[in-house]
Amino acid sequence: MLAYRREIARLWRSFFVNQKIQVLIATATLAWGVNFPAHLVVVKGTEYYDGKTKRYVDMPITDVLQMMGRAGRPQFDDNGVAVVLVHDVKKNFYKKFLYEPFPQEALDYLTWTYFFRRLLENPTYYELETLEQEDVNGFLSNLVQRALNTLTDAYCITHDEDGRGVRATSMGRIASFYYLSHQTMQHFQDNLGPDLSLEQLLNVLSDAYEYDQLPVRHNEDAINGELAKSCPLKVDPYTLDSPHTKTLLLLQAHFSRLHLPCTDYYTDLKSVLDQAIRILQAMIDVCAEQGWLATTLRVQQIMQMVIQARWVKESPILTLPLIEHHHMYLFMKKGLSHNLSTLPGLLHACNRKYSLLAEILRPELDEGEIERVHKVLCDMPALNVDIRVRGWWQNESSEVEKHIKRMPNSKNWVEVHADQEYTLMVRLERQHRSRDTKVHCPKFPRGKDEGWFLSLGSVESGELLALKRVPPTRTSRNCQQLTFFTPKKTGRTILTLYIMSDCYLGLDQQYDLYLDVIPVSLSSQVNTELKDLDFSSCSDDSPSKW
Repeated sequence: MLAYRREIARLWRSFFVNQKIQVLIATATLAWGVNFPAHLVVVKGTEYYDGKTKRYVDMPITDVLQMMGRAGRPQFDDNGVAVVLVHDVKKNFYKKFLYEPFPQEALDYLTWTYFFRRLLENPTYYELETLEQEDVNGFLSNLVQRALNTLTDAYCITHDEDGRGVRATSMGRIASFYYLSHQTMQHFQDNLGPDLSLEQLLNVLSDAYEYDQLPVRHNEDAINGELAKSCPLKVDPYTLDSPHTKTLLLLQAHFSRLHLPCTDYYTDLKSVLDQAIRILQAMIDVCAEQGWLATTLRVQQIMQMVIQARWVKESPILTLPLIEHHHMYLFMKKGLSHNLSTLPGLLHACNRKYSLLAEILRPELDEGEIERVHKVLCDMPALNVDIRVRGWWQNESSEVEKHIKRMPNSKNWVEVHADQEYTLMVRLERQHRSRDTKVHCPKFPRGKDEGWFLSLGSVESGELLALKRVPPTRTSRNCQQLTFFTPKKTGRTILTLYIMSDCYLGLDQQYDLYLDVIPVSLSSQVNTELKDLDFSSCSDDSPSKW
């Protein structure tokens, strides 16, 4: 009998598709399964009898939309017509969902959550009056709309001009990539600026929403007050019971390598540091998006401080194992042939020369300790840098690379066309190849591989023009590219390339690029814009015949 019914249904569908009949009447169940369109679809009623409850209940709105979606034949019609016959009291409800954007994907997602199960089990807790389909759909739709409004206020999404869709902003993509709260992104938008000091940036970091749940236990406000006396940056004494104030104090204690008052504070510090890197990376991306050079560089310095547990104003030599402030006199003795008071100077002087380092440190350290310092020193990344500018110039038949010469006390001006895209080619070569890219960071709770930030900007305007992260690499050489646009105004200008470690203090490098901006060249601009186009599908004819 069932097979017979299926055959009859198939037969009537074929009659309709082949235009043997003009009208096809189907039950709601069959209407779900039809896979052919019609010019006109009539939905006769939106209720069905539920034998279990012995009353008429509303069809799910998705069923109605599914049936309406069959209206319109793409091969024959310019439009389709759908008529929904509905009880008068529900007319406004269906108009709302049929004429306004229906966040179906968002609602479907909610139905897969534990929240939805609890909503059906305990609706009054969530202020849902009844479990009628109309009320549940309305409740979920309002919930989705409130969430969208919240994300809009937090600068994470924007609405399309037609109001039917939403798009993620750069802030929203950053929040998603680093798994940060929208409240943190709103906090960044409201508090980050073009030239913030180190202290201001530490406050921005500490006030991130991710630290809202840092525990402040009973009587810890008094402990925080005592800890604040040992920290260089002052905090508001009226907020000592705030998790954000405690976060700032723990970060300062970490940078100063202070002894914490109890085990709980070490646990809390680990929690703070675990979150800090991704928050700082998001801050860097936000600042780069705004083009803030000074703030971007300072946030990168804070990342170095977090990894090495030292203040940026301290000597980077203090990041070496066993070296403390009372050892610094060893590196400042008269008669030393090299400048050993800086980490690059020490790296250059003790270039795998154990004897020189041992001579310096023997007054304070034994041989085993000196060997430990020497191993860390030899594993530190010292970079050789080669810089070139690649692009198009007038009267050139192809792209050209111009080498940026770095001669002391001289300025090598490179001509570039105004308002044109060029690529900075930065070749980084590690002076000593190392199989291990792990960073020496004994105070940081997690292991980390060494990496770099390449930042190109103008000190004069304070604008960041390009930013590139250089991931850890086991090869001794790698080439990175930064794309930038030259100024529209002709004349000489100086851009600066900053090569910043993401983990070590004191190993940063910067190079000035002396650019002589000459008038615009239309031909070189056209060549620049065409270089990335793919003409592989074109014929072998000359471009003039395309």
